[in-house]
Amino acid sequence: MSGFHHRIATEADIPAIRDLMARAIAVNQTAFLTPAQIALSHSVMGLDTQIIADGTYFLIERGETLVGCGGWSARATLYGGDASIVARDPAPLDPAKDAARVRAMYTDPTQVRQGIGRMILDLCEGAARAAGFSRTEMMATLSGEPLYRACGYLPIEYVQSPPVDGVSVPLIRMGKTL
Repeated sequence: MSGFHHRIATEADIPAIRDLMARAIAVNQTAFLTPAQIALSHSVMGLDTQIIADGTYFLIERGETLVGCGGWSARATLYGGDASIVARDPAPLDPAKDAARVRAMYTDPTQVRQGIGRMILDLCEGAARAAGFSRTEMMATLSGEPLYRACGYLPIEYVQSPPVDGVSVPLIRMGKTL
């Protein structure tokens, strides 16, 4: 991970995060989704600014360039951003019985396969463990599934996003014991 560093995202980072997410959705999903599903993905995925406000969203940078982002949450929402068509629930989770949520992981399309995703997962899992959680869950995209499996996540269920004009996005709810 030479040359990469991480920090907690701030509100000032939101435009750069949204730009990275848009590029990652548009490019990193092309081998897994149809053009219509990729277009819908922009309405299914995205940034939940509550995670930034909670201080649980990490940025991975090379120098001053944002190359990856992702976070974790102690709130019930499993996935979806501020403008998402997916229902969100900001209720707090109980570490004694609930799994922390790994959320909104994206890698710059020009930086894939360099360990950025693993770095984000390590940060999220470590922070969730420090907060008392013993499990994590996420809603994975098809493009993310190989990484998550390699990092010990197992499928819980295969789902489809809410359909729009007959199009939906396949997703995989995955979990891991920390």
